[in-house]
Amino acid sequence: MARLSEKIVSNKNNLQVLFEDNHILIVNKRAGDIVQGDKTGDKPLSDVVKEYIKDKYNKPGNVYLGTVHRLDRPTTGLVIFAKTSKALPRLNKLFVSKDISKTYWAIVKNEPPKIEDTLVHWLKKNPKNNKSTAYIKEIPESKKAILHYKIKKALDNYFLLEVNLETGRHHQIRSQLSSIGCSIKGDLKYGFDRSNKDASISLHARQIQFTHPVSNEDIDIIAPLPKDAIWDACL
Repeated sequence: MARLSEKIVSNKNNLQVLFEDNHILIVNKRAGDIVQGDKTGDKPLSDVVKEYIKDKYNKPGNVYLGTVHRLDRPTTGLVIFAKTSKALPRLNKLFVSKDISKTYWAIVKNEPPKIEDTLVHWLKKNPKNNKSTAYIKEIPESKKAILHYKIKKALDNYFLLEVNLETGRHHQIRSQLSSIGCSIKGDLKYGFDRSNKDASISLHARQIQFTHPVSNEDIDIIAPLPKDAIWDACL
């Protein structure tokens, strides 16, 4: 098994690369980075990665890069990119078939009602405010959302939760945790009372496990936590 536990392969131009081979590149996204371009016009992480590849390998012309999945802008942690057209559809298939295991860490102020639990909701996205609302019962245009959480550590004033998703819905973790009174630290949109200083929310894509779609090697990557006193207390 290729287990690169919190090992940074490269850290250039504020791009923290955790794994790279001929077909795949995995980075540790910073808060504030957008994975793909949007209406803000801000430079996306995908462009930064392309520049990194172009510079590292002295590639002429355009660099191929496939975006496999996204993380919300204020969220940190693991993002996978495909470096080849061979890898992209295979990685997409892994996500669709749920053969990729993703673990998130979330810091919340309020103690959850149970030490560990499975949350099942129906989420409906409102595109006007870019927010999803969690409902106990199915309503029109809603999508079923399932996650599993457990309290990993009790901090002085917060709780660290480990979260695993069964589904991948818009703002799923943020919305579902908010619905049980456990808004994520810094997440004003979903009910936390104040923002983090860097405009992040304390949600981190911590670990990802999958079988490499080309080499068939077992990949297990852990993303270092953001530099912050409360995150430091989680270790």
